[in-house]
Amino acid sequence: MTTRQQAKSATLRELHQKGVLVLPNAWDAGSAALIARAGAQAVATTSGGVSWSAGRPDQQALTRDEMVALIRRIVATVDVPVTADIEGGYGAAPEDVEKTITAVIEAGVAGVNLEDSKPNGELFTAEEQAARIRAARQAAEAAGLPELFVNLRTDVFLFGIGEPKGRPDDVLARAAAYAEAGADGLFVPGLLDLGVIAELVTGQPLPLNVMAGPGAPTVAEFAAAGVRRVSVGTAIAQSAYTLAHRAAAELIGQGSYDTLTGALDFGAVNGSFDR
Repeated sequence: MTTRQQAKSATLRELHQKGVLVLPNAWDAGSAALIARAGAQAVATTSGGVSWSAGRPDQQALTRDEMVALIRRIVATVDVPVTADIEGGYGAAPEDVEKTITAVIEAGVAGVNLEDSKPNGELFTAEEQAARIRAARQAAEAAGLPELFVNLRTDVFLFGIGEPKGRPDDVLARAAAYAEAGADGLFVPGLLDLGVIAELVTGQPLPLNVMAGPGAPTVAEFAAAGVRRVSVGTAIAQSAYTLAHRAAAELIGQGSYDTLTGALDFGAVNGSFDR
């Protein structure tokens, strides 16, 4: 464990204390470098994009070792703190989460996202997830990085768990259990209603993270509702891969290059990397 990594974890914590932390999600070392170049204060990975960059689908199709190797490259490429999407922890048991936390800390991360859903779409009970969070905290302590920021993602809204009217109360109950177990942030993807978001901000103690994209409220509107962190999941990776598909289809089908107009020049991209 390095002093530099501890400092980055402390910085990541501080970035959640005031204002709103905007995290354009990266999927490989190159995208991370360009996101940092654009001014990001930290880099968050997206499990979907990371998996796609390795030719695999999302939802823990990578092995733990494969995921960690990709995260290590991202950490080595940027100077800002990196928070890694570790999905469900690469195993259901608390011991699996411990192994994953230990591995990504060794790779240099400052924080993680940990989901409370399983690959089959079911959710762990709050008690089960609390045990997994405690395991993450214990692993961080043992690895010498007690400052590790654990952003706990609950998929109640994303997967439409339970009756709509009861979802805010479910999230609040889970947030209380997760905070007590040692979570540092609460991530609620699938929720864009500013009124409900404001209820969640005031009803539980953790800084709230939402997932945005086209059609969502602006960052300023989220901030006004009390949100502390805004990320976009796979949206930027999807846009990049969509551009690759459109440009290839145009080149193959029409023999023209209009889709490539407006790209950063070679020097700007190449200059984003250290030799």
